[in-house]
Amino acid sequence: MAAENSKQFWKRSAKLPGSIQPVYGAQHPPLDPRLTKNFIKERSKVNSVPLKSKKASSFHEFARNTSDAWDIGDDEEEDFSSPSFQTLNSKVALATAAQVLENHSKLRVKPERSQSTTSDVPANYKVIKSSSDAQLSRNSSDTCLRNPLHKQQSLPLRPIIPLVARISDQNASGAPPMTVREKTRLEKFRQLLSSHNTDLDELRKCSWPGVPREVRPVTWRLLSGYLPANTERRKLTLQRKREEYFGFIQQYYDSRNEEHHQDTYRQIHIDIPRTNPLIPLFQQPLVQEIFERILFIWAIRHPASGYVQGINDLVTPFFVVFLSEYVEEDVENFDVTNLSQDVLRSIEADSFWCMSKLLDGIQDNYTFAQPGIQKKVKALEELVSRIDEQVHNHFRRYEVEYLQFAFRWMNNLLMRELPLRCTIRLWDTYQSEPEGFSHFHLYVCAAFLIKWRKEILDEEDFQSH
Repeated sequence: MAAENSKQFWKRSAKLPGSIQPVYGAQHPPLDPRLTKNFIKERSKVNSVPLKSKKASSFHEFARNTSDAWDIGDDEEEDFSSPSFQTLNSKVALATAAQVLENHSKLRVKPERSQSTTSDVPANYKVIKSSSDAQLSRNSSDTCLRNPLHKQQSLPLRPIIPLVARISDQNASGAPPMTVREKTRLEKFRQLLSSHNTDLDELRKCSWPGVPREVRPVTWRLLSGYLPANTERRKLTLQRKREEYFGFIQQYYDSRNEEHHQDTYRQIHIDIPRTNPLIPLFQQPLVQEIFERILFIWAIRHPASGYVQGINDLVTPFFVVFLSEYVEEDVENFDVTNLSQDVLRSIEADSFWCMSKLLDGIQDNYTFAQPGIQKKVKALEELVSRIDEQVHNHFRRYEVEYLQFAFRWMNNLLMRELPLRCTIRLWDTYQSEPEGFSHFHLYVCAAFLIKWRKEILDEEDFQSH
């Protein structure tokens, strides 16, 4: 929930979805000891608050099951005024301070020992590397942190994360080492993916709460329908589809300078630099050329809609996920010229085909007059009117049309509202649902409105936001 004193519409502290913090699976939140004080508060209310009726709608059940997807109780928002922090007395504080001074004096006396115990620490906290080997090796090196001469356990080191939210997720290096549960889930994915015929239903079930970074590329190819479930057919399928895509390039790309295609290409050329302008990866000329080819070929092969602004955003999650298959470093700052031409061609072709599969299910969002978006916005309005009539009536009272704010939510699939790393995590779930990018997306949009219902109800001047 937002802070009680927050009065600005759509604005929150670091608890805002997409804030710089790991994103965990909605169905299985982490057991974080930092949340125990919240559990105590909830338990204290049990005797005073009557139980709710179990006649809740399916949407409310969905909202309760996913309310923790973006919120793990970061240290930065810990309530230091709570009773749990007021029990520290002066004697304990003085004793702790004396211990810290004594430790520092020992460090000055024995610099060699201090140097040896701290030499390995920086490697543990680089916001780089993402392979499973790097994660597992960190478990053994963490023993140096337990040495009291190096760092007090009450003040754990936290990796520095830039203002632009990282593309990588909680399994990348910058986040804590993999838990036992995460290792178990990763092994489960690897078993599914390596079986002769992958059980797609089981893969969707496992992917709903999030896909581990290490296996996300092949999982997305399978869930999007780009790769067959049979492992023996995958290599030939990839080879054939990649050759087919570059056949389209040879056949159609030169026509971008022809008169009847100039407007399409010009609009694509204008929109590409606007795609995630704060992430250096997408400002590289080579990456922008790849995006131009993908979008132009898609527009030529889909004349019913052609290119529409917003489609350019839908390429980026696929491009980043498939790039991460070849890059162990921080993806957002990686120079793609370091990759071979064959690797870049594979990433480009796979991004094109998976984006095409996605758009096949929502193409009416981009045809003339965009009827798909009109229907989805209307469906969102009806959904909100049923699950939260107070919010719905508040919009009507102040003459706020759903189309004013929800059009972009449907056109860009919330990509302008969330950092890219959160979009990638969200798409794990979307691709696990039968109609994730159309039907399920409505429930996510409705969940946004319910999440910030207090701010909405407090707001009277919507035009200034």
